[in-house]
Amino acid sequence: MPRSVRVRPEFILEVKSALPRNGYIRQTDLAEHLQISQSTISSFLNGRAVDYLNFREICRVLELEWQDIADLTTDLTFESRKNIFSSPLVSTTEENNKQTQEIFSSHSLEHPSGQVPLDSPFYIKRSPIEERCYEQIHKPGALIRIKAPRQMGKTSLLARVVNESHSQGDCTVILDFQLAAQEIFVNSDKFLRWFCASVGLALNIPNKLSEYWDLAEMLGSSMACKAYFEEYLLPTINKPLTLGLDEVDKVFEYPEIYRDFFGLLRALHEEGKRREIWKKLRLVIVHSTEVYVPLDINQSPFNVGLSIELPEFNNKQVLDLAQRYKLDLDETKVEKLMMLVGGHPFLIRFSLYHIANKNVTLTQILQNPTSSSSIYADHLRRQSLILTQKPELANAMKNVIINKSAKLPTVTKFKLHSLGLVKLQGNSVLPSCNLYNQYLQIHL
Repeated sequence: MPRSVRVRPEFILEVKSALPRNGYIRQTDLAEHLQISQSTISSFLNGRAVDYLNFREICRVLELEWQDIADLTTDLTFESRKNIFSSPLVSTTEENNKQTQEIFSSHSLEHPSGQVPLDSPFYIKRSPIEERCYEQIHKPGALIRIKAPRQMGKTSLLARVVNESHSQGDCTVILDFQLAAQEIFVNSDKFLRWFCASVGLALNIPNKLSEYWDLAEMLGSSMACKAYFEEYLLPTINKPLTLGLDEVDKVFEYPEIYRDFFGLLRALHEEGKRREIWKKLRLVIVHSTEVYVPLDINQSPFNVGLSIELPEFNNKQVLDLAQRYKLDLDETKVEKLMMLVGGHPFLIRFSLYHIANKNVTLTQILQNPTSSSSIYADHLRRQSLILTQKPELANAMKNVIINKSAKLPTVTKFKLHSLGLVKLQGNSVLPSCNLYNQYLQIHL
């Protein structure tokens, strides 16, 4: 059995969802329970290698079958370093020095899935976006809206904005709505209770919902939620609170909930313009698609604050990332890669990761990118599966592929855009990259 084990990439989302399902709102909660470092928990959740015994213990607590999700490939972190440093020739021969450098370089390559860690050398800034967000988050009552399709770097930017706030001494909480259990979305009352309880738990504040929720019977759940923050949570922490709300478009699917919840967020933001207690609340709202649900213009949080739409990487940024992977790719080679996958951050990083790991060459990638042996095979199958499960989206995507430039119903095109499958040009909808176009021509 190898000394270190990692979660297989296809199980990372399942592993992350096991955290709140088992009562751990934050990574630190699980780390404290197991008495291991938060960095180990973060590595486990993001598919990086951790000690075998820690791996099994985390799986036990999260009620996961460790054999089903484990990649048992031996990690160089433990065995290869040990072998190198046990040799007396390591520091005296050029060959061993080169081997050591290669091993450290290989270990530093992060599998490109999920959030890019805060200390990662592979995070590419899209200036001036980060700087604008950092400036905004320090303003009283700030509201930042981050929008982009899946795997474009929204959560990575959110983490950095929240970390910027934390570095100034503010309290910070991130809630991912995709990880909320389905039963939370039964009605507005239950959802807002969960919202208050989750924030309180993340702040390590005792739950006192029962003392405040009597108001719900007379004034409604939104007023009870507002009172809980105003009279209990914010006064208790006695410092600014930055609240990151990730994947809020999950709420779009529930009409009874989204009207109350988004109206509440807008109301709290407006309160921050008038009252000191609410100036302490800063909101960062992250979503994958355009707001296609009907909201009163005066009750929507999506038309106020700082709006950020993440663009794809440009040629210069892809070249920069290639250099960080220590790859010898010139502008011509970068252009060839971008002709296939565009500037999509995940697909670019995924490609460069496999080239740097010497799993494949750029020439091999370009020869047959949609084959079952391609590095993109699993990713493409997942995208196809999503469409298979939603026939209306599959039919719309067929229309896009066949007609090259299609006009679709508003909600449908926004949903396809949120998946990253299409790009919008005026009223027309186009495949977002040649890779998807080639694959879906065959498999739809």
